[in-house]
Amino acid sequence: MKIKLTNQEIREHLGSASPEFPKYTTQLINLANQNVQGTRPRVVGQLSELIQAFPGKRLAEWEKWYLKQHPEAINIATNKIVEMLEHLKKAMNKIDRNLVEQWVKDLVIVKTFIGLRFQEAILKKVAENQKVKYRLASPEEESQGIDGFIGNKPASIKPATYRSKRGLSEDIKVSIIYYSKKKDGILVEFEEF
Repeated sequence: MKIKLTNQEIREHLGSASPEFPKYTTQLINLANQNVQGTRPRVVGQLSELIQAFPGKRLAEWEKWYLKQHPEAINIATNKIVEMLEHLKKAMNKIDRNLVEQWVKDLVIVKTFIGLRFQEAILKKVAENQKVKYRLASPEEESQGIDGFIGNKPASIKPATYRSKRGLSEDIKVSIIYYSKKKDGILVEFEEF
């Protein structure tokens, strides 16, 4: 048997009224917060550890206890976010249809082309290094996680940060070529083919 407990029900069970936020405002506040990192542990404390150390049971007790531990955190985080929202308001005034069209064109035309073609440039460079030919993967091969071939060996091209995400459900059974974008180009790492 499965039951669902909504966020609203959780709030009600814990004695916390849910504030009403005007439409789109929380998205903008979240965006501003992401930019300034106002609720990061260095500002508000490591909340997962603090909640474990909290000796009470009720929300009101938590609020009192937390504010005693970090009396300025809410104010500092709020100031950071409000300042970024002011920057976003100024930026919003600069956005018109023409700017949005330029952004869409840059994303769809330029970044797509460069993003897909730089994979080919990586394949070509690795193939030259290994003194073999290369080719891009077919759509069917791409569906198997293959981006191209170095000689006759399949390869997948991933950002270097992918290494730290190896726990992902994706299971790639081919050689991986890692790349890191640098100011002056791309650093490519691979094992011999």
